[in-house]
Amino acid sequence: MTTTQINPAEVDFFTDPEVAEKAEPYFDYMLENHPVYREPKYGVVIVTGYEEALQVYHQPDVYSSINRTGGPVLDLDFELEGEDLSELLEKHRSSFPTNDQIVTFDPPQHTDHRAILMGLITPKRLKENEAFLKATADRFLDEILPKGESEFIWDYAKKFAVLAVADLLGVPEEDHQMLLDTLASEPAPVLGNLELQTSYHNGLERLYDYFVAKIEERRAQPAGDVLTGMALATFPNGTLPEPIEVARIAANLFSAGQETTVQLMGICFQRIADDADLQDLLRREPSLVPAFIEESLRVEAPIKGSFRLVKKATTLGGLDLAPGTNVMLLHGASGRDPRLFENPAEFDVNRANARQHLAFGRGIHTCPGAPLARAEAVFSIQRFLERTSSITIDDAHHGPADAREWNLISSYKFRGHTHLYLRLVEVQS
Repeated sequence: MTTTQINPAEVDFFTDPEVAEKAEPYFDYMLENHPVYREPKYGVVIVTGYEEALQVYHQPDVYSSINRTGGPVLDLDFELEGEDLSELLEKHRSSFPTNDQIVTFDPPQHTDHRAILMGLITPKRLKENEAFLKATADRFLDEILPKGESEFIWDYAKKFAVLAVADLLGVPEEDHQMLLDTLASEPAPVLGNLELQTSYHNGLERLYDYFVAKIEERRAQPAGDVLTGMALATFPNGTLPEPIEVARIAANLFSAGQETTVQLMGICFQRIADDADLQDLLRREPSLVPAFIEESLRVEAPIKGSFRLVKKATTLGGLDLAPGTNVMLLHGASGRDPRLFENPAEFDVNRANARQHLAFGRGIHTCPGAPLARAEAVFSIQRFLERTSSITIDDAHHGPADAREWNLISSYKFRGHTHLYLRLVEVQS
């Protein structure tokens, strides 16, 4: 599908498999013609424009995140009535999917819980995490490289992302395998699937009991470790959260790692393995790896978009939005807005403003795990490049270079690979 073939009144962004596989023509058409558009089938207001998206991000008093992980259909057991829906939405929070996760919270609840979360992801803690990331990358590479081939997503990315968060949170090493078995052993339901099924928790409940037990244990017997710091952390007003509240925050970090970091690494490695000139450049100038990651996030945001619900009447991009309007922010499109990014379809490692992308959100819901995701990607790419002389796509699985067939997530919300097969030549010492 090309931009000239797009009719937004006829293309169903949420169920069309062709758009799910390659959304760029849709993004580019909407940016050029309808940066804010009310699609006719579900009444969802789709936001592709960069400045328009910022307007939504910076008005949490107008746009609720309660339906952030939902879908285009608001299947609710109550009516969205009134001039200000704030109290009504909180009263019926249980009607929304993943309603106990911080990503769906609005202030003041979000403010309190984010304070706890940010206490777990301090610059000091991230710095302490670096040695573990490097050692873990090497441990997995020791297993992968002698084989000369790898299915990158399951052999490396998923396991690496789980263990990175585990170390950050101070999970004892003897429990790491349990986390791998829980989170990185089998595919989870697809968020944003084309069948529009939305109500699931991605297995996070399985982690709640574990962290509740650890928090109760550390509160009874502080051990001076990271878990103790988590257990004793308080809300800004000094009150101690319930153990289940802290457990949900911790579980969310694992969820974010599987949903965002894994896909970011897959997108990066696919591009490195399929572009010999780019790979050679990153080998010669490894200092460009962080910039390469930012440009990858701009061009192929792992999360294509997320929802908001209008609480109070407002105007966006010339459209009047009534309370109860379902809004979708397409981060994947905003990074291609020509009003901000020159020649947006071009991949440019040296793009000066690439980091202005919205792949990690903006405002009060800016992804708190973004520094960890970036670090995971940087260390992984650097160690793979340092320990190999060649990384290529396995043609046996993905076809020849001029006719690649990727195993992509079939989702209107996520961009990424379910499988990515690589050929690797190890540097001989």
